[in-house]
Amino acid sequence: MEAYYATDPTDDQWQAISGRIPPAKPGGRPRSVNMRQVLNALFYLARTGCAWRMLPREYPPKNTVFYYFKTFRQERIHDLVRKRVRVKHGKRRQPSAMIIDSQSVKTTEKKGAVAATTQARG
Repeated sequence: MEAYYATDPTDDQWQAISGRIPPAKPGGRPRSVNMRQVLNALFYLARTGCAWRMLPREYPPKNTVFYYFKTFRQERIHDLVRKRVRVKHGKRRQPSAMIIDSQSVKTTEKKGAVAATTQARG
């Protein structure tokens, strides 16, 4: 399949994750949307940060893409991709350590006007 944008997965990448896409719900209309195009749209949105309403016309309608976005959040596709990338680079599937980044906020030791007012009322 021809890629429209650099964010579209290759055929090999698509094969790796296509089996994780949930099947259509039974009892309703058959699924008519191209699931590869839905996934392409989600990768495009994630990489570019564009607004949903500005999704290019090559992709399914924004409401359809958003529906599957909510569905896929439950499927943990990211976990599958992360594990495969780690193995490809010679690492174990699961990391042995985790880093949590936090930001320190400096405060002053002197009481400001807000603190003094609060104390006076308290």
